[in-house]
Amino acid sequence: MYQIEEPTYFIYLIAIPILFAVFLLVSFWKKRTQNKFTDEVLLKRLTPEKSLFKSYLKMILFLVGFTFLIVSLTNPKMGTKLETVKRQGVDIVFALDVSKSMLAEDIAPNRLEKAKQIISKIIDKLGSDRIGIIIYAGNAYSLLPITTDHGAAKMFLQSANPDMVSSQGTAINEAIILANTYYDNDEQTNRFLIIISDGEDHQEDASSAIALTTKNGIKTYTIGVGNPDKGAPIPLKLNGIIQGYKKDSKGEVVLTKMNEETLKKIADKGNGKFVLGNRTQKTVDYVEEILAKAEKTEFETKQFSDYKDQFQWFVGFALLFIVLDAFMLEKKTKWIQKLNLFNKE
Repeated sequence: MYQIEEPTYFIYLIAIPILFAVFLLVSFWKKRTQNKFTDEVLLKRLTPEKSLFKSYLKMILFLVGFTFLIVSLTNPKMGTKLETVKRQGVDIVFALDVSKSMLAEDIAPNRLEKAKQIISKIIDKLGSDRIGIIIYAGNAYSLLPITTDHGAAKMFLQSANPDMVSSQGTAINEAIILANTYYDNDEQTNRFLIIISDGEDHQEDASSAIALTTKNGIKTYTIGVGNPDKGAPIPLKLNGIIQGYKKDSKGEVVLTKMNEETLKKIADKGNGKFVLGNRTQKTVDYVEEILAKAEKTEFETKQFSDYKDQFQWFVGFALLFIVLDAFMLEKKTKWIQKLNLFNKE
């Protein structure tokens, strides 16, 4: 299995087609300039050893060598053996509300970004724990199956937005039921569901869904983001610029505020706690304390280890092709001419 240590260097690969395009333009310009002074027949007589094929081949060799050199800069690594690693941790599923009301800016920068900050900082505090992410609005969707890859979790988390969910609303029931399918380790005794939402527009009673989580040994915690006392409008933006605010059927601006009571009920029935998440660090510390007290279950994962640098191979190939280009002359090869492949007299 391969790892790429510095993938940012791949950006330099854009130079390959640019260099080839420049080569073609220069070749065309040379040919056009020569044709101004002489015709093609006379030009062949004046330069009988000139090989058009060789000039293209030299350029291709140089570009291949240049490509290998760029790849070497990324420092590819290869895992030389597959090991079974024993880990200890808990299973945590985050259910993130991405409904339109989460775009309200009563907390900076807005409720959704605040929720992402909280999840990201919690992930930073985790050890070998497994995590999964669900997003929901009018429907619930799996954003990331349960995994130990915390880097991938943070990457997927940053992409979460209201446009990823086809219908609006707050399908908290769907999110809770979907979360129950995430816990695939029957031996795991500590399972956590952390719902992060403003509690707004929860249209259905979540009692039956919460009953399923408690039956499966899942503790449900809720984190509320938003102002519970004062409503805030939902901005409508285009390219980051506010164009207006969401309005109801009467043409009045919709004001949304955090529904603390709904989130408290869900947490109470789910054997968990409600946390006001407007202060990021305080919230993260609280969740960290809960997870630290939880008993860690041992589980096994397979992973490649003993990664070794492979850049030297690519440097070697790069030098080979560049040396071939340097020593190749733009003259016709005599032994190929003797073969008379094209039956020329």
